[in-house]
Amino acid sequence: MTRRIVVCGAGIAGLAVAHRLAADGAEVVVLERAPRPRTQGYMIDFFGPGYDAMEAMGLEPRLREVGYPFTEATYFDERGRRRAGLRYDQFATAIGGRLLSIMRPDLEQVLREALPVGVRLRFGTSLTGVRNEAGGVEVELAGGETIEADLLVGADGIHSTVRRLVFGPEREFFRYLGFHTAAFLVEDAEIHRVVANRFGLTDTVDRQMGFYGLRDGRVAVFAVHRESDPHLPHDAREAVRRAYGSLGWVAPRVLQECPPAGEVYYDQVAQIEMPEWSAGRVTLAGDACQAVSLLAGQGASLAIAGAYVLADQLATAGPIEAALAGYERLWRPVVIEKQQAARRGVQWFLPGSRLQLRMRRIALKLARLPGIDRYVAGTLAGKSTTLIGQLAQARDQRQPVR
Repeated sequence: MTRRIVVCGAGIAGLAVAHRLAADGAEVVVLERAPRPRTQGYMIDFFGPGYDAMEAMGLEPRLREVGYPFTEATYFDERGRRRAGLRYDQFATAIGGRLLSIMRPDLEQVLREALPVGVRLRFGTSLTGVRNEAGGVEVELAGGETIEADLLVGADGIHSTVRRLVFGPEREFFRYLGFHTAAFLVEDAEIHRVVANRFGLTDTVDRQMGFYGLRDGRVAVFAVHRESDPHLPHDAREAVRRAYGSLGWVAPRVLQECPPAGEVYYDQVAQIEMPEWSAGRVTLAGDACQAVSLLAGQGASLAIAGAYVLADQLATAGPIEAALAGYERLWRPVVIEKQQAARRGVQWFLPGSRLQLRMRRIALKLARLPGIDRYVAGTLAGKSTTLIGQLAQARDQRQPVR
C-alpha cells in the first residue's frame, strides 16, 4: 500500500526527503509557510555525506553547474592587505576532491527542480496543529483544512513549528552558541572586482564579514559576530550596521548599501539537541532536530544526508516505527560528533582575541606544508562517514545496514 507522507518545510532537508520518499513510491505533500522560494542565504562549502547523498541521487552534475570555482578563502585586514588564506585546491585535495561552493538558494533550487512528478509543493501554507495517533497523523492547516497521512516529517528549520507542537517548547532543545549571523546581497561592481573568484573575509576579532562575487554581478555578504543576548533585533539592517560598523576594508561601503530589513537573513547561531527525534507518527529532519550551526560548516550537507538516511530506512526497514528507530540509530552518532566538533572549533572560526587571531594566521601558513594541509583539512571537515555509500550499496544488494 502506498504511504502518504506530509513534509513540513520546503528548505534543503524537506526537499531532499521529499525527493527520496517520492522516488521510492510514496505520495508526498510538502507544506511551506513562505509564499515563495526564499532568495536569502549565504555561500556554503558543500562536502561530506551530503555530497555523497546528492551523488547517489544523481544530482551531483547539476550541482557542479551552479557551483562557484573559488580559488581561496582570503583574510584581509582593515586596510585591505592580505593577511592569510586557505587555498580551495588544498582543502579539496585533502578530502578527495569532493568539494564545491554553492549559494544556499541555488542548492534548494537544484533539489526543487529534481522533485519527482506527483510531489505536491504548497507554498504559503501554515501548519497549526497535529493529531498524532498510533496508526497515522492528522495535520491541521491555517484556514481549517486537514490532511491525513501515515507520517509527518518536520523539516521546518531550527525554529520548527512541528517540534514545538509535538515535542515541546523550543527552549527545551535550543543551545545558543553566543553568536548572531546575517546574510544579504548588494550590487557593487568595485567590490565584485576585488573579491572575484575568491571568498574575501575580514581578519578580525569577535566579528567578521565575508564577501563573494556572484555570476550576475552582485556581491553576496555573510556576517557573524559574538552576542551575549540571544534575542533577535526588530530591525535586522540596523543591527547589522551597528554590529559591524567598526570594521574596515570594504565593510563600510557594504554596510551603506545594506538592503531593507526584509531582505536581510538574520538569526542566532545555535544547535538543537533532543533525546528523541520521533514520537508516534511524527519525526524530525534537518535543523529541526539536528542543527549543528554554521560553526560546523556542514549544516546543508548533514541535512541532505540525514534526509537520505530517513527515506532509506522508510523504504527498507519495514514498519514505520522500525524505520524511524533505524534512522536515529544510524544517523544520531554522526550528528553528535559534528555538533561537538563545531563547539571545539569556535576559536578557529571566529577568534576571540588578538592572540587567537595570530595563531590562526600561523596555522593557515603552516597549512601549505605537505602533511599539515591534510591535518588542517581534517580539522575543518571533522570525522568522515561512509554511511551514505553503505546504504546505497546495501540497497542495491537489498541488504539492511546494521
